[in-house]
Amino acid sequence: MEKHKSGFVNIIGKPNVGKSTLMNAMLGQDLSIVTSKAQTTRHRIKGIINTEEYQIVLSDTPGIIKPAYKLHERMLNVVNETLTDADVVIYVTEIRDLKIEDDLKEKIKSLLVPFFVVINKVDDSYQEKVESAVAFWKEELNPMAIIPISALHNFNLDSLLNRIVEVLPEGPAYFDKDDDISDRNVRFFAAEIIREQILKLYQKEIPYSVEVTIPTYKESETIDRITAIVYCARESQKAIILGHQGKAIKKLGIESRKKLELFVGKQVHLDLTIKVLDDWRNNERMLKGFGYE
Repeated sequence: MEKHKSGFVNIIGKPNVGKSTLMNAMLGQDLSIVTSKAQTTRHRIKGIINTEEYQIVLSDTPGIIKPAYKLHERMLNVVNETLTDADVVIYVTEIRDLKIEDDLKEKIKSLLVPFFVVINKVDDSYQEKVESAVAFWKEELNPMAIIPISALHNFNLDSLLNRIVEVLPEGPAYFDKDDDISDRNVRFFAAEIIREQILKLYQKEIPYSVEVTIPTYKESETIDRITAIVYCARESQKAIILGHQGKAIKKLGIESRKKLELFVGKQVHLDLTIKVLDDWRNNERMLKGFGYE
C-alpha cells in the first residue's frame, strides 16, 4: 500500500501570467480573483486538493513587482515567504515572456525543494515558439520540469498535477479532509469578490487605491446579509466610485451581489459603503488592520 503524500505547493510569477487562473483550474473552483489588470492578487490564498492518496495545499501569491508603496512591500514579503516554506515551487510565466530579473533568478536557483517552470498561454502560440521557450527556461533556471499549459483551456494540467504528486513528500494531511477547499473564511472571499468587480468596472488608479472589508456577515438558510466597506485613498476617488447620481456604485453592488450569490449558493443582500483613508497604502497601522502582516 502506497504511503500518503502531503505538501505545500507555492505558485509564484509576475502579474498577468495566469497564476490565479491556474490555481482555480486545478481546484475546479474560483478562489483567486482573475482580471486582466496587474496586482489583482494581494494576499496569499491557499486552495486544497484532496484525494485518498495525497493532499496538495496550493498557494496563489501576489505578482512579483517593484514596490511603489508599503503595500507592495508587504505583497513582496508574501512571495519571499513562499520560497522558504514550500515543498514544491512553481514559477508561472507565459509564452511571450522570456526574461527574469537577476535577484529573483538567484532566489529560485538557490531553492532546495523541487521546482517547476510552467509556461502558460501556449494556446496563443505555435510549436516552434513553445520549444524555444522551453529551451530558454532550461538554460536560465534548469528546473526539474518545464511544463507548457493553457490554464484557461485546462490544457496539460493533468501532466502538471502528476509531476507535483511525484515529488510530494510523504506525510499526513495538513488540513482535515472534510474541511472546506481553502483555509480562508467566507468574509475574506466576499471582500475579494467585491474587489474583483471594482477591478473590472473601474479604470486607471481606482482599482489599485481601494481595499474592501466586511464588518458584518450574517448567514441564514435562505439569505446572507453582508455589510461591506470600500476604502479609497482620496475624496476624488470616492466621487468616481459613487458615480453620477450613484449609478457606478449601484452597478458595483449589482455585479458583486450576482457573483456572491453564485459563490454561496443562495440569495445575498449587500450593503456597500465608501470611506476615505488618506494614503492607506503607505500606512503601516492601516495595512496591518487590512491583514497585510
